[in-house]
Amino acid sequence: MVSARARFDAARRLIAYRLIEATMREYKVVVLGSGGVGKSALTVQFVTGTFIEKYDPTIEDFYRKEIEVDSSPSVLEILDTAGTEQFASMRDLYIKNGQGFILVYSLVNQQSFQDIKPMRDQIIRVKRYEKVPVILVGNKVDLESEREVSSGEGQALAEEWGCPFMETSAKSKTMVDELFAEIVRQMDYATQPDKDDPCCSSCNIQ
Repeated sequence: MVSARARFDAARRLIAYRLIEATMREYKVVVLGSGGVGKSALTVQFVTGTFIEKYDPTIEDFYRKEIEVDSSPSVLEILDTAGTEQFASMRDLYIKNGQGFILVYSLVNQQSFQDIKPMRDQIIRVKRYEKVPVILVGNKVDLESEREVSSGEGQALAEEWGCPFMETSAKSKTMVDELFAEIVRQMDYATQPDKDDPCCSSCNIQ
């Protein structure tokens, strides 16, 4: 028979959990970039802790994960978008519904770096304001010997956009958790403009 004390403790834990759940912020994150840059690999590594070895072009995948950043719990709804050109027309809808954006290029593919620039322009056009939470990400840092885009090029573009810049590896999980924590900070700041900016207007996070 369950004691009164045990029932009381269980009820208290349930109330505490529901209070935390009720105060959780929910954020919609959109991951954008050309095909093959590692958008899905980054997202799946963050959500499940596993690395996708085989490239399988995404149409659209949706993930949900709880995350605690700076002692504050949040729920991320992550939309992993298609990078292929035939789905480019759907980006306006993705962008309209998104609150924060992770723009990914492959640092072993110079063309993917060029392709990311009009995507950021599209975000500004759809959102109709400049200060949208965005992080520029150079992925595949584990392939350093094949690098085509220097860290300096990525940092310079981030400075031009006024956003954070990170280099990641989905394979080795380098800076993956930090990436999603930082986009939460950026979105949190955007919704509470009286708070201190979590990052300078163009910082290189390592």
